[in-house]
Amino acid sequence: MAAAQQLCTFFLNPYFFGIEVHKVQEVLRPQDITRVPLSDAVVGGLINLRGQIVTAIDLRGCLGLEASRNEDSMNVVVRTEEGAVSFLVDEIGDVVEVEDGGFEPPPDTLEGPVRELVRGVYKLKDQLLIVLDTAKALRQKNEEAELRPATE
Repeated sequence: MAAAQQLCTFFLNPYFFGIEVHKVQEVLRPQDITRVPLSDAVVGGLINLRGQIVTAIDLRGCLGLEASRNEDSMNVVVRTEEGAVSFLVDEIGDVVEVEDGGFEPPPDTLEGPVRELVRGVYKLKDQLLIVLDTAKALRQKNEEAELRPATE
């Protein structure tokens, strides 16, 4: 019997993503976001999470997707070695259990930044579940910040 894992799912239209549940600290409804002047384009701002200041990353920007017109982005807060980080997403999905045997590499139809930031996919009954590599997404954000001149 193949091992199973649980994924916290969310939507960035038109895509359906998942992050391993053990990496997710919590999911939050829309929060007040404080914009950060001169910050990286993918930094959506900062949120106050019960007294802890958490960076909110615009996942659409990381993935090269068109900006959302929706100001009510939801938050998937993940744990990292440096602390909590929030990914801004369009909508929160369910926790889905998938079999490891169903994991496949990213299909050729995924191109650009989306392809670079995914670990692989699961073909579900009626949609494709893309597994986000959170470490790569955060590393990409950090690399872009390092490339920007300090005078911006």
